[in-house]
Amino acid sequence: MTDHRHFALAYIGLGSNLASPRDQLARAMAALAALPVSECVAVSSLYASAPVGPQDQPDFVNAVVAVRTRLSPLALLDQLQAIEQRHRRVRHRHWGPRTLDLDLLWYAGLNCRSPRLTLPHPEMTHRRFVLEPLAEIAPTLSLDGELPGCLANRLEDQTLQRLSA
Repeated sequence: MTDHRHFALAYIGLGSNLASPRDQLARAMAALAALPVSECVAVSSLYASAPVGPQDQPDFVNAVVAVRTRLSPLALLDQLQAIEQRHRRVRHRHWGPRTLDLDLLWYAGLNCRSPRLTLPHPEMTHRRFVLEPLAEIAPTLSLDGELPGCLANRLEDQTLQRLSA
C-alpha cells in the first residue's frame, strides 16, 4: 500500500487477562495485520496493568496498535468486534475479566458520538495502560491539546509495568 491519501490512521487498544493473555494479544495483532484494506503501521510493547473496576480478577496485558485503513470507523469497529468474537469474548459483567478487549481509541482525529461508537474513546485519557503504550508509538499525537506521555505521567497512581519481549 503506497498511496496513503485515502487512508485514515486509527489507534486500537488491546487488552486480555484470561486464557494466556500474551498469546491472545499476539493472535489479535495478527488478525489486525490481516484486516481488509488496512495495514498495521506500529505496535507498542506489552504492558501489565491492574484491572479497572473489580479487583477479583487477574492483571491485564495491554498494548496499542496503529492501523492505516480505508475502513470507515463503524466498519473498523465491526471488524474489531468480529475478532473479539473469534477469541470467544464473553461479557459477563462490566469491567470484568475477558479473553480479548479491542477498543477503537482514535480515528483520524474524528469526534463523534453515536449509540455504537464514541471517538475519541471517552476513557482513554484516564487510563495509563492506554496512554503509555500510545505515547510509545504516537508521542506527538494531540489528545485535547495534550500529549499522551504528559497525560500518562499524571496517572502515577495507576500501576503499569512494561513487559519484556
